[in-house]
Amino acid sequence: MAAPSPFLFEKRKGQGKERQGVQIPVGPLMRHLSGDEEEKARGYFAKAAEAASKSACERAKCGSVIVKEDRVIGSGCNGPPQNLEEQRRCSNSKDAYHKKVTDKTCCVHAEQRAIMAALRENPGKIAGSTLYFVRLNNDGTQAPAGRPYCTICSKMALDAGIAEFVLWHEKGMAAYETGEYNALSFQYGE
Repeated sequence: MAAPSPFLFEKRKGQGKERQGVQIPVGPLMRHLSGDEEEKARGYFAKAAEAASKSACERAKCGSVIVKEDRVIGSGCNGPPQNLEEQRRCSNSKDAYHKKVTDKTCCVHAEQRAIMAALRENPGKIAGSTLYFVRLNNDGTQAPAGRPYCTICSKMALDAGIAEFVLWHEKGMAAYETGEYNALSFQYGE
C-alpha cells in the first residue's frame, strides 16, 4: 500500500501553512464562485485575457493577474524570456528535450511573470493575494481551464504567499487554496 499523501495527512490533522504572516490552508477546499464574487472575477478574467492577448508565444496565449484588496498588483503573459526571438523554441518538439528538462516550453509562464511583476511593483501586497489564470483559443476567446497541472507555477505561487488560484472551468469559476492547487498539480496524471 502506498504511503498516504502528505497533502491528505495535513488535511486530516487540520493544519495549514503560515507563509509571510498569511495562513494558507491545505486540503480539498476548492470552491465555486457565485454572486458578487463571481461578478468581480469576471472583470479580473477579462484583465487576464487582455494580458494573454499580448503573449509572444506561438503555441498558446496565456495571461494572469494577481489581485489584492480589489486591485491588480501584477499581471503577465507567457512568452520567451524577455520576448527575445533568439530564445524562442515554440516550434521545437517537446520530445527533443532530455527527461530532466521538466518545463519543455520555451516560455516564461504568465503566472511567473505576474508573480515577478507583483513582487517588483507591490512587494508588500502579494501575501494573501489571488491569482487569476486564463488561456485563449486561437480566435481570442477564453478557453475553459483544465485541471491544475503546472508545478512550476504552483510552487512559485505558494512560495510567494499567494492565497488562491482561480480558474474558469466549463462548469464555472473555481478558487483553489494555493496549497491545494500545488498538491493537485503534483497529482496530475495519476
